[in-house]
Amino acid sequence: MSHAFKNISRILVIKLRHIGDVLLTVPVFRALKGTFPDADISALVNSGTEDVLRGNPLVDEVILMDRGIKGLPFITRYAKEIAFLKNIRAKGFDMTVDLTGGDRAAVISLASGAGYRLGWMSRNGFIGKRHFYTHLYRPDGSSHMVLQNLEVLKHSGISTENLRIDFSIPEDARNSVKGILDRDNPKGIVHIHLTSRWLFKCWRDEYMAEVIMWLLDNGNTVIVTSSNDRKEIEKAKRILSNIHSRFSRKGSRLLDLCGKTTIKQLAAISEVSDLFLGVDSAPMHIAAAVGTPVIALFGPSGAFSWGPWDNDAFHSLIQGFKSPYNKRNGIQRFGRHIVIQRDWDCIPCGRDGCNGSKISRCLEDIKPEEVIGLMEKSLADEATDCLYNDNHKTCQ
Repeated sequence: MSHAFKNISRILVIKLRHIGDVLLTVPVFRALKGTFPDADISALVNSGTEDVLRGNPLVDEVILMDRGIKGLPFITRYAKEIAFLKNIRAKGFDMTVDLTGGDRAAVISLASGAGYRLGWMSRNGFIGKRHFYTHLYRPDGSSHMVLQNLEVLKHSGISTENLRIDFSIPEDARNSVKGILDRDNPKGIVHIHLTSRWLFKCWRDEYMAEVIMWLLDNGNTVIVTSSNDRKEIEKAKRILSNIHSRFSRKGSRLLDLCGKTTIKQLAAISEVSDLFLGVDSAPMHIAAAVGTPVIALFGPSGAFSWGPWDNDAFHSLIQGFKSPYNKRNGIQRFGRHIVIQRDWDCIPCGRDGCNGSKISRCLEDIKPEEVIGLMEKSLADEATDCLYNDNHKTCQ
């Protein structure tokens, strides 16, 4: 139990994964802060993911792992990694919490010199890795990732009843969005993130274009975004080219910000939007974190682990630690969020497309009219529940 831990003044939480993975660790920091209120809590994350934790008062320091180090010559890389480990050890952590389960995180945990080393048990990795930890637990892989992260702590008596995913948006990010929006629009604002870093998670270009045109035809403002990755930009351009012939007439309500936003600005866009549409991706998790209803298209991934998290509907999950998406697949809801997924026996397969094709047939099978029907209802509900003041949204 937590009372067995003594003299905890510095804690390191390790999550060496992608942006969405890091965001879903927020309740872990709250659990640690609640149990050890006087401790300084640091996060070790991959470079490029840090903005989802920056500005969060639960996190005292964000330490970056430079992913570019892997491309360096062996001697240079070795020297940098040794220097990095020495720096971690010099910080004097009393406890590490590894939410990664990878070999690198295990080495960092041991090298930190922390007396208590909590870890995510993994079947993979080097022999003897389990001895690098003092406390190990293998989370239930069928539960939501928010709950899986917390399970690493729960069995050591560290917990929280507040499972909110907080996201800090600085005012400069909000101000950058204000100037491009016209809140006189009698209809809604819809944020559509067109892509994913994994293209096999993406929807058909022409289907996404058809949904955009429906929204514009019905008077909505549509803000489209993507990362600045070359492949994602190319895909976004292909989608928008499908509506190019009507672009001039609809352009005033279609804002193309693909490749032009920071993570904080992306959150600010979602915050002022009435609805978010996208695929299984980090922007989907960010939109849910700032309170915007999400319609998410899922293919090979399991919504039970990765579905959008509703900050206002988690209370019934605390005791059972079960996923709010309690089916293996199919259309599911959690609070205001909807996951659209086929109910085929092969889903979720976790593969990068069908038979190595990099194309997921289960996503291709989702038709625009199905998405439009759910969007229409969500927008109507949002118009009833929310008021707007100076680009800030307040919902009942």
